[in-house]
Amino acid sequence: MSADTAIRLQPHEIALLRGGPRAAVTVAVMGLHLRGAVEAGRPRTMRASEAVTADAVPGQSPSPLPPLENAVRASLHEPCGLRTLVKRSDVRLAVALMRIPLAEAGLLRWPLLGPTRAARRHVRALREAHALPAGRHGLTDHDKLLAVALHGEAALRVLVPRFALRAGLIQRAEVAGKGLLRHSPRGGDAPFHGRSWYSCGSSGGGSD
Repeated sequence: MSADTAIRLQPHEIALLRGGPRAAVTVAVMGLHLRGAVEAGRPRTMRASEAVTADAVPGQSPSPLPPLENAVRASLHEPCGLRTLVKRSDVRLAVALMRIPLAEAGLLRWPLLGPTRAARRHVRALREAHALPAGRHGLTDHDKLLAVALHGEAALRVLVPRFALRAGLIQRAEVAGKGLLRHSPRGGDAPFHGRSWYSCGSSGGGSD
């Protein structure tokens, strides 16, 4: 199986094969964020937004959400973190239903539903065909979702660093030593003592 086969997987399905339910739910959250339907809530949480979705056309109903995104948005009526979100019953059901056609296609093993060799080869071929982007400019929403599906946190740091950090999808990067950012002053730069550090919001340029 190669990246050019007739099997056309959606980004959240690719993420499930690569990294399991957490990766699939992360892609669903990203998709909702790109539509304007999910925003960061309290620190390390996310919540559903009442904003009009990005693909809505005036006078027409917005396109229906994929089942996993629909379950994720419904589960975010109250802010929660990613770990809690993955365990919500509606989200777990949506992930379980995703697995059925993947297993029937020979991409998941019964009964444990881990990825098969064919699935791993397919994901590996896709990663080789779609390298981690250097920035988000010029990418379609599908390109961004595919990047997150294939490259996980590395893609989130490039594409939506501020949202991903505030929503708890990634950890704050620490370069200059354990605990440096935790003890740095709020609202200002940490003092420089011969060591360098950065926050993941510095990549990609511009706002999320």
